[in-house]
Amino acid sequence: MRLYSLSVLYKGDPKVHLLKAAYDVSTFNFFQRSSVQEFMTFTSQLIVERSELGSRASVKEQEYLCHVYVRNDGLAGVVIADNEYPQRVCFTLLDKVLDEFSRQVSKIDWPSGSPETISYTALDGYLSKYQNPRDADPMTRVQAELDETKIILARKQNSCCEIM
Repeated sequence: MRLYSLSVLYKGDPKVHLLKAAYDVSTFNFFQRSSVQEFMTFTSQLIVERSELGSRASVKEQEYLCHVYVRNDGLAGVVIADNEYPQRVCFTLLDKVLDEFSRQVSKIDWPSGSPETISYTALDGYLSKYQNPRDADPMTRVQAELDETKIILARKQNSCCEIM
């Protein structure tokens, strides 16, 4: 399970533009990293452009899943993850990031903002923290613990039956 990109964009009237983004391209070949990052930026903008205000969606692009949330105020977030990463955790992350971003960055700056002019530094931390959904999300952690308990109980039940 892996997160590759976390982006905050603004869906303005003429077009969508990137406000801030964080990428983890460490698993890609060194010479491919910049083009992979460009692909992720382009894909994020395209998905937001094609999404309605107030909508959430998950779009499959090659072997990746792009999760998008466009708020009614035009602020949008995109997470690009592999197919195994839990969808619910992605949308929880997007909710958290967009709420925090809207509190820290003035709405006046959104239409004209760019990654260079927006001073919001939390994306890299979130991208790192959420690499393991079990550590970052309490519900995922509880579900994983329940799954482990089921496996242990099934093993004990099987070993008890073998003894008899």
